[in-house]
Amino acid sequence: MYDFPQDLRDAQLALHQTQSEFQQYAKTLPWSAEPMAGWEGDKQLHSGFRSCKPDSPGYTEEQRQQVAAYRARLLELSTQVVTHSFWETLKGDDLFAARMQLKHARDKTEGEAAA
Repeated sequence: MYDFPQDLRDAQLALHQTQSEFQQYAKTLPWSAEPMAGWEGDKQLHSGFRSCKPDSPGYTEEQRQQVAAYRARLLELSTQVVTHSFWETLKGDDLFAARMQLKHARDKTEGEAAA
């Protein structure tokens, strides 16, 4: 078990939360950022399935700004986590193991709190 600094744990948690929020937001967006005509694909072999997409109106200016804000925040948090000075204290397999453990540090604290 690694003793992660609180600011690193907080940044990792914020990164997870922001990524989750962005994924949920992205599901509400049109399939194309730019206006684009819909299409229908060919019938699939051994199936009646035809892939298709409706016309896309493209993103509104507000949607573009929101996507840009999410991406900027994700870049900021990713950089904060990856370049944290804590990583300089580890090498080799320990560094890899610690990075993987940090991604699940919140899972462990929630599990311990529930016990």
